[in-house]
Amino acid sequence: MTDRWVAVLSGGLSHEREVSLRSGRRLSAALRSAGLVVEEWDADARLLTRLKEHRPDAVVVALHGGEGENGSVQTILEMLGVPFVGTDSRACRRAWDKPTAKGELARAGLTTPEWAVLPHATFRELGAQPVLDALVDRLGLPLMLKPDQGGSALGAQVVRDAADLPTAMVGCLAYGDTVLAERYVEGVEVAVAVVDGPDGPYALPPVEIVPESGVYDYTARYTAGLTDFHAPARLDEKAARAVGELAVSAHRLLGLRDVSRTDAVVADDGSVHFLEVNVSPGLTETSLLPMAVEAAGQSLGEIYAGLVERAVAR
Repeated sequence: MTDRWVAVLSGGLSHEREVSLRSGRRLSAALRSAGLVVEEWDADARLLTRLKEHRPDAVVVALHGGEGENGSVQTILEMLGVPFVGTDSRACRRAWDKPTAKGELARAGLTTPEWAVLPHATFRELGAQPVLDALVDRLGLPLMLKPDQGGSALGAQVVRDAADLPTAMVGCLAYGDTVLAERYVEGVEVAVAVVDGPDGPYALPPVEIVPESGVYDYTARYTAGLTDFHAPARLDEKAARAVGELAVSAHRLLGLRDVSRTDAVVADDGSVHFLEVNVSPGLTETSLLPMAVEAAGQSLGEIYAGLVERAVAR
């Protein structure tokens, strides 16, 4: 595959630009180690011209947030007929909107924490305090608040006291116009990467996440030393199998492609709860997918080189 060359898309203009650039650099190095010729391209105004004038064999999307995960860039690649590694545009849109993904998986029988979706306009029109009171009456405390779209846990907060809800809600709305409020499930938080192989999608070993602060927020994700990781997760065989099956089911039911990462929690009673899914998992030095790859005894470069070949063959 030494004559195969790919463009790795990273950067962009989302809140997660710096994380994406780090992912792009690591992925590019991994692909080069697997023998591919790689160029790193920013997803900017020059992208379409580059794709037309210097068309790669395939594109690998290493964008996080915004256009890289909501289907926008994927739509452009599809319109130009450029092969790319990753989920197609329609499925990206389903996965990007967290309430939509939760609803589809709940209808299919998967367990996910009970939730409510609250647009900013609801607070303006009906009054903030009555809405917050109704939310607590319905879902109880503690609650997990997060933007209904977005990644890297930007704006995500756990609220254990009703008095903290107004401030937490304002902080969450700083990253979007709509809040997804979930009943918080205590337990072991895990991330499970899924990769498409010759025989269908398969789960890599789950990675257990133990943040020092108790909340796996943006700072805990990307600051070395603030979170302990265990790969594979410290789960019994039954729970490990269950989280793997959950992740593969989410990948299939949402129509995801090539690679995805499902975040879940194993509750104290052993039940497994779907939290959200990511179509462009991070690849930084503190990201979870590379840890899972290493725990599986595989190589990040070899996995993505194989996905490049699948994309070219489609």
